[in-house]
Amino acid sequence: MIRIINSITLTLIIVGAINWGVIAFFQLDFVAGLFGGQDAFLSRLVYGIIGLGGLYYLTKTLYPIGIITTVDTIDGNVGNVKYSTEVAEEYEENRRATEKDEE
Repeated sequence: MIRIINSITLTLIIVGAINWGVIAFFQLDFVAGLFGGQDAFLSRLVYGIIGLGGLYYLTKTLYPIGIITTVDTIDGNVGNVKYSTEVAEEYEENRRATEKDEE
């Protein structure tokens, strides 16, 4: 379900961006042309839906991971995202081997 919402909102954002580009370069407004001018109810509705899609993606950009509930400090994982690097992995392996040898 979320994938469908993401696809729809991304499509709306792309349509809005292309419309703004056409307005800037050719002084044509496709949305207004299709729905009866900029002041028409349908045009304003489409502009509003595109704006809501932009706000939705803005929140996805600001909070890409969502609420972080678990942190695994040994593997460097936060939630389902792995932040560790190869260097950190090698360090952890060496540290674990050293601790094992000391025991």
